[in-house]
Formats: sequence, structure tokens, C-alpha cells
Amino acid sequence: MTDKRVAVVTGASRGIGRAIASRLAADGRHVVLVSRSADSLESVKEAIESAGGSAEVRPCDVGDSEALTAMLDAVSDAHGRLDILVNNAGITRDGLLFRMSDEDFDDVIRVNLRSAFVAARVAGRMMMRGRFGRIVSIGSVTGLIGNPGQANYAAAKAGLSGLTKTLAKELGAKGVTANVVAPGFVETVMIADLPDAVMDEVVKRLPVRRVGQAEEIAAAVAFLTSDDAGYVTGQVLAVDGGMTG
Repeated sequence: MTDKRVAVVTGASRGIGRAIASRLAADGRHVVLVSRSADSLESVKEAIESAGGSAEVRPCDVGDSEALTAMLDAVSDAHGRLDILVNNAGITRDGLLFRMSDEDFDDVIRVNLRSAFVAARVAGRMMMRGRFGRIVSIGSVTGLIGNPGQANYAAAKAGLSGLTKTLAKELGAKGVTANVVAPGFVETVMIADLPDAVMDEVVKRLPVRRVGQAEEIAAAVAFLTSDDAGYVTGQVLAVDGGMTG
């Protein structure tokens, strides 16, 4: 049991997820680190605890609905609460429309969208009992404007917006908010393999003339999961350097 607010962050082993987990821990939350890789999560936990924060590791494949449900139930049983859910886990299976298989489409929908639905269904009940909750899903500007070769990813991220707006309406009266943070180009391993020429062209088109940092996405999540954001719900916040402005 803990007096701290308990925050579950999926996909917490690296990149944006790791930055979010670290920021929430720095803000005084007890952070539950979720990913398929226990070893990677342990390094995040050690870094958080070295900085004075509180965290635990819960390995889980969020694409497995039964495992995800069981993990969230276990968190609630262990702490008597679940206050914050950050749906960050995601995969890509890129390919142009006529080359994309049904399996590649379904895998991305399962991990990127269905997991958020399942997690919200479980966590939402706990949050309503406590009359406080913050659900933040990490979308993408791809879900707002589309991107060639990412029909599955764009559909999943766009779906998060519709899911979130519905959650906001269904759960709002019980003190539970739901929002999406939609990053643009952020310096993570997902864009590390892009050629320099491509990145140079991307940066030229951004009003801020640079890519974002994972910590900047984490800052937006930190606000939306705070007490100060109780009147912000059903929103899609693009953190994209003006890309979709």
C-alpha cells in the first residue's frame, strides 16, 4: 500500500515512455513500469530510485488482454489504488497499402489501440471508485494527418482520439479525465534510422526548426495527470513544434 498516487506507464523501457515514467516519479508518483522486457525496466527503476523516486517493475505484453487485465488488477490489489494510466506502448509494422498484410494491420491495432481500451476498462473502474483518475494516451501527429506507409499506425492513433473523447464523456462525472498527447518528430530510436537528408528536410518544415525531446512530451503528460488539469478532458494535445498548427 502507498499514500502516493500510483501511475502505470506502458512502454516504459525506453524513449518517450521512460521519460514519462521518470518525470512522474520526480513529481512524487509511485510509478509502475510496464513493458515486455523486464531487464530494460530494471534499469529504468534503478535510475528512478537513484534520483529519489519510487517505482516497480511489472513485465507484461499489453497486446495480451488477459495478461494486461491481470497485471492491472495486481497493481490495484498491491496498492489499493490506481490513479494514473499512461497508454504509451506501441509498435510499427510499416508498409504501403497494397503490401500491408492483414496480420501487420491487426498487430498494430491490437497493441496500439486495443490495449488502451482494455487498460482503460480495468483502470477506469478503480479510478471511479476513488473519484480521481487521469488517463493519458500517447497518440501521434500521424493519427491527425496520416502518413504514407502507415495506414495501420495512423488508424490506431486516430482511434485513440475517438476512444479518449468517449472515455471523457463516460467517466468525467466521477473525477476521471482522459486526454491524448500527440507527439510530432521526437528524438527517439523510432527516427534514429532516418537519413540525415530526410531529417534536414523535416526540420526545415517545422516552425521551431528542431525535433522535439522526449522530456517535452513527458512535461505535457505531467500536466495532464496533475491535480491542476481536472478541467481538461477529451482533448488531443499536439506536441509537435507547430507541425500541425
